[in-house]
Amino acid sequence: MLKGKTPLIVALVLGLLAGVVAYSAIKKQEADARRGWNLVPVVVASQDVPEGTVITYDMISQRAVPEQFVTSSVVKPDSANYVVNQKVLVPLQAGDPLLWSQFETTKAAERLSSKVQKKGRAITIEAKAATAVGGWIRPNDHVDVIGTFRDPQTDENVAVTLLQNVIVLATGKITGTTNVNLIPENQREYSNISLLVIPEEAEILVLAQELGNLTLSLRNEDDVDIIEERGRATISTLLSGERTRVLEKKRQEIIQIIKGSASEKSAAPGPQ
Repeated sequence: MLKGKTPLIVALVLGLLAGVVAYSAIKKQEADARRGWNLVPVVVASQDVPEGTVITYDMISQRAVPEQFVTSSVVKPDSANYVVNQKVLVPLQAGDPLLWSQFETTKAAERLSSKVQKKGRAITIEAKAATAVGGWIRPNDHVDVIGTFRDPQTDENVAVTLLQNVIVLATGKITGTTNVNLIPENQREYSNISLLVIPEEAEILVLAQELGNLTLSLRNEDDVDIIEERGRATISTLLSGERTRVLEKKRQEIIQIIKGSASEKSAAPGPQ
């Protein structure tokens, strides 16, 4: 049996070991919990800001926080200019993250008419995902407008490109200068698109929507060429396949073919 101070020493050593093990376990749990956290910068108040104050750049700074704590309601550094010169609706303490809901916004003051060029007109057409390139069309994009109708002479369905290289002014309520962070997520999807046209083209689009359906095709922003001789697609075109073969050859001459990796490209030579 252990005598004297030996049992006390053994107990102290065992207690110390138990404490070390417990401390290591806690630290490991903390490390495991923090592992995988991606830090992202957000805008915070650099000083106490009273309610009703107009925000200036020297009142804000940025701080990195775990990504999982950052939602779309938090102001990011790349959007800081949207809250500068805005009046804050609640008092802020130094270090508080800035939220979009804390500010007056200029959303209500945005006017589409200011984006319509002189002698141009804004016209809105229905544009669901299926007719707007899956919803990929954005303000300032260039599109062609294709109409599908029933030909009164042949009673045959026909598709024809009505307008080419048209600029998109807005998708729903979002324009090229709208800060989408100010728009609730459920309002960012759109069911209509506003286009910049001339008055005569606006008339064409109004009539076209009454007589048939409109579909948008998306262009590269640098592609401004206009096709002078536009054909039209009919059921006969689809069934005969003659025009399809001609267009397939033309497509291979124009569009770059990418094989394998992105760096391994081969393009058929264009028309000489």
